[in-house]
Amino acid sequence: MANASIVHLVASTDRRGAETFALDLSGALAALGWRSETVALAPGRSGGLDLEPVGDAPLSLRTLQRLRRRTRGANVVVAHGSTTLPACALALGGRGRPFVYRNIGDPYHWAASRLRRLRTTAFLARAAQIVALNERSGTAMRELYRVPPRKLTAIPTGVSSRSHQPAPADRRATARLGLGIGSAAPMVLTIGALSPEKGVDLAIDALADLGDALLVVAGDGPELAALERRADRLGVTRRVRFTGSHRDLSRLYAAADVVVLPSRTEGLPAVAIEAGMRGLPVVATDVGYVTDIVEDGVTGFVVSPGDPRAIAAGIVDALAHPELGGAARARCVLRFDLETVAARWDMLLTSLLDLR
Repeated sequence: MANASIVHLVASTDRRGAETFALDLSGALAALGWRSETVALAPGRSGGLDLEPVGDAPLSLRTLQRLRRRTRGANVVVAHGSTTLPACALALGGRGRPFVYRNIGDPYHWAASRLRRLRTTAFLARAAQIVALNERSGTAMRELYRVPPRKLTAIPTGVSSRSHQPAPADRRATARLGLGIGSAAPMVLTIGALSPEKGVDLAIDALADLGDALLVVAGDGPELAALERRADRLGVTRRVRFTGSHRDLSRLYAAADVVVLPSRTEGLPAVAIEAGMRGLPVVATDVGYVTDIVEDGVTGFVVSPGDPRAIAAGIVDALAHPELGGAARARCVLRFDLETVAARWDMLLTSLLDLR
């Protein structure tokens, strides 16, 4: 909608999947004529994104007041997961300024207790629209949180197929040389926050069954010291590299043979889409909606969660079948290209504002 204004709200300034997608979507909608910007609810632990924090603590009274003022001129606010839901429900709900909540994870993860389920139901009721990751996620939100079908739309995560392409041979060789990796040594890459739900400990455990493979871990978080101790205890310190958070992951993707997602819980992980678009096989645990991205035996391998030996077996199979990367790119471009996803958001937001 020409000249209409959107504020995208993310939980923090940390470089995580929901935050980077919000920035990408904001840019794509700006190209379609929206005045679109992204702000963070509060600073993150490690930062990494040049975003304005609204406040110092996610749900403090002062932050909620600032959020109300910060979004005063917007036609619509898009809340991208996590603490953005209660923040928008408390600061914006009922004030005539609509907010759209984008679900980023498995809805069942929120339903651990009756109190939490009731609280989430109340918050979701204040959203003008809710965007689910897929139809299964939408069904779960209807059943668990009584979201009416008229308020639900399924739109997946989007990734730019232009920005994420397979690396040519010379770039791959340069990337591996820069990382000190021999031409024959298998490199397994995992990307994500160093927190328990991402399961990096399981990837480290899997190294015992992976010969001379090198595991490169890209990300920051509270589990770093514990993961370093785990690698030392298992005697694989020389085969694990913690590289921290990166603004640009292109060099790591170019050097990798396989991307592994050993997560204990997930939504629709952008990392798996990015890897697929770059022509890399993905080995992922069967959690959340990973199978929307990874087709077992066709574009990568889907393995049992929480099982390092299953993860190792999947990586061995993926290393033996690098041709799966071509099928991975074709599938991800068809389903998750950012331009197609942004066009669906454009239709949803235009319809929402027209109705109002």
